[in-house]
Amino acid sequence: MKQFLFTILISIQLFASLEEIVSFEADFTQSITDEKDKVLIYNGHVTALKPQNAKWSYTKPVHKDVYINNFEVTIVEPEIEQVLIKRLKSNFDFFKIISNAKKIDENVYTAYYRDSKFSIVKNGNLIESISYLDEFENKVTITFKNKKQNHDLDKSLFTPSFPLEFDIIRD
Repeated sequence: MKQFLFTILISIQLFASLEEIVSFEADFTQSITDEKDKVLIYNGHVTALKPQNAKWSYTKPVHKDVYINNFEVTIVEPEIEQVLIKRLKSNFDFFKIISNAKKIDENVYTAYYRDSKFSIVKNGNLIESISYLDEFENKVTITFKNKKQNHDLDKSLFTPSFPLEFDIIRD
């Protein structure tokens, strides 16, 4: 679970462009490759709004919604009828991290956060992908498609939604 939360927290807002982006929406494919070259693939849709609002809706291989709002992550897992609410110890300002990323090639940038290096590939003003090593030395790559940025988003999209009968676990 810690690895999953780290991946989500780190990647939530790293898709912000190096210019001023206030909203971002895209379909994504997230691949995680371990030291034995075993690859896990996740697919879904991400929506984010500055300063710290994001919703990652995973659709494959399982359905899961991850809501991030400032100091709290809420993970809704319909298949097991469970909601995990985790309080974060600090507010992660990844828009700021990205704005400080350094250009290393025409469309490639590097950003650093807590001893981790993030490679960001752009196409025009849009982020194509983000790659990094997670805390377990797994290679994580998130590729975005059907991207939209700086469009109006209803803030209610970032309010966790789940049936009242789901088990709620607070961590």
